[in-house]
Amino acid sequence: MRGWLFDLDGVLTPTAVVHMHAWARLFTPFLEAHGASPYRDADYFAHIDGKPRYDGVRSLLASRDIRLPEGDVTDAATEETVHGLGNRKNEAFNATLAEEGVAPYPASVAFLDAIERAGGAVAVVSSSKNAPAVLEAAGLADRFEVVVDGAVAAKEGLPGKPAPDTFVRAAELLGVPAEQCAVVEDAESGVRAGATGPFGLVIGVDRGVGRDVLAELGADVIVDELDELIPALARAGATSDRSRDEGEGRA
Repeated sequence: MRGWLFDLDGVLTPTAVVHMHAWARLFTPFLEAHGASPYRDADYFAHIDGKPRYDGVRSLLASRDIRLPEGDVTDAATEETVHGLGNRKNEAFNATLAEEGVAPYPASVAFLDAIERAGGAVAVVSSSKNAPAVLEAAGLADRFEVVVDGAVAAKEGLPGKPAPDTFVRAAELLGVPAEQCAVVEDAESGVRAGATGPFGLVIGVDRGVGRDVLAELGADVIVDELDELIPALARAGATSDRSRDEGEGRA
């Protein structure tokens, strides 16, 4: 693979935990006030994980058969609309990030180092509009010239995951054909996006979804940590170097 398209939350950084806590801060009191069944961590994986923020709100509300007006992106966080709740969640995320901080997964950083040594191109593809802030907080901002996040998707009118469009856009910005790119995801919606797109490889990182689910959704390779892939990457690089040297010798 020449290009590597990384989800952020749960793949490069454990921000998924921050998001989980933020969603819990939002929906625990909200569902209680509406007399609905309590919010559980399983709700995050089933209805929210990997989706754009407002889509996550819609999905969770639908799971409880709660209907709210859509509102719009300018709604105050106090308003009980889909967009108001989404904006409230964003406030909860920023508060949680400030309280808990974030550090990248060491195994993911090791894999990024290996890709860099192999000459691969990398991009971040995230549904979150907070991706630049998270990359900065994690010390990874200087590693990614291409970041296609929720803000870029909104600006360019790109449908979010599970549609493959944001990954395709990242490949375009890298200048690498999508067929020569690997999608690296931990979320159900992200793996589905990779599997439905024209990508050469879909790597599932099991952070709690489960290997069987990731495989069923279309992951070609499933790992617990990304550094498991370093030996294969090194072998592929060695094969490529050998083929190039042999070709130069024949010439």
